[in-house]
Amino acid sequence: MTASAIRRVFPLGFQWETKDPFLFCVHHEDFYPKGNEQLGPNTPLTGRKLGEDFMIKDGFRMYHGKTVPGFPAHPHKGFETVTIVRKGFVDHTDSMGASSRYGEADVQWMTAGKGVQHAEMFPLIYSERDNPLELFQIWLNLPAQSKHVNPHFAIRWNEEKICFQEVDEDNLSSSIEVICGNFKNVQAPILSPDSWAANPNNDVAIWHIHMQAHAQLELPKASKDVHRVIYFYKGQNLLINNENIQHYHGIEVNPTEHTHLKAGQDEVQLLVLQGKPIQEPVAQYGPFVMNSQLEIQQAFEDFRKNQFGGWPWPSHDYVHDKNKGRFAIHADGRQENK
Repeated sequence: MTASAIRRVFPLGFQWETKDPFLFCVHHEDFYPKGNEQLGPNTPLTGRKLGEDFMIKDGFRMYHGKTVPGFPAHPHKGFETVTIVRKGFVDHTDSMGASSRYGEADVQWMTAGKGVQHAEMFPLIYSERDNPLELFQIWLNLPAQSKHVNPHFAIRWNEEKICFQEVDEDNLSSSIEVICGNFKNVQAPILSPDSWAANPNNDVAIWHIHMQAHAQLELPKASKDVHRVIYFYKGQNLLINNENIQHYHGIEVNPTEHTHLKAGQDEVQLLVLQGKPIQEPVAQYGPFVMNSQLEIQQAFEDFRKNQFGGWPWPSHDYVHDKNKGRFAIHADGRQENK
């Protein structure tokens, strides 16, 4: 076996480098303490640059939150966000009037389309114990023809996730969660009808892989025009086709070649992003992703005119009641409770 599948290895920072059709991926991991009555940290917040707190202090960041950590109301246009929560909770509110609390292995898929405001706050709902948070947020681009579709969001609850085990010749197992796309004929349902991922010909996939120590796994092949990147974020070392990969590195691989994974002396966790590139110009300014600077200017003008529907919530950093469980209320009034 050779290492010919590996095209490039690169270190991971706070914001992970991605390939078209993805725009970027962020790995949030914060060790929040017990929560107070406002669902914020039950500890002094002195010494922080509140509103812009991205430096880890005492094990956590407040991000743009001043009382509750997270991201108060902000606009998006022209792309999609995929939020994969491994630990903790997210309180979602948006300009469509939709809201949710999701977490503990739930996934939210939001299509911003022609424009939406939303808030993503991280409520510390436990006052008797710590509130660790771990999540990924992935930005997936939309092609020009879909950048003005109506906003949409959906949640795949933990109870509905597509997850299975593969056992190798040494009886060691790997758990594969198929968040999007297909893994060896295991197919995840489509969460957004207007997504680039909705067309199976685009071979968009998001997989979360958890391997036992020393377990081995072969990734399925894909066509030569697909981009595939493996993000090695948990564990000490990983072998890809016998080449040693260090912790917290990304690996761009050739999807037409055999890609053989082997975990090192402890468990390994990986995120895999793949898809055919959209191959259109990308013009991005903050939360807007269009195809030209002229369209970016128009996006700002649209937001100034109508605020993408306004903000129907009492505050821009609104959080739900502490005792409320996981739920979703959609813009059409449909409700889900878990």
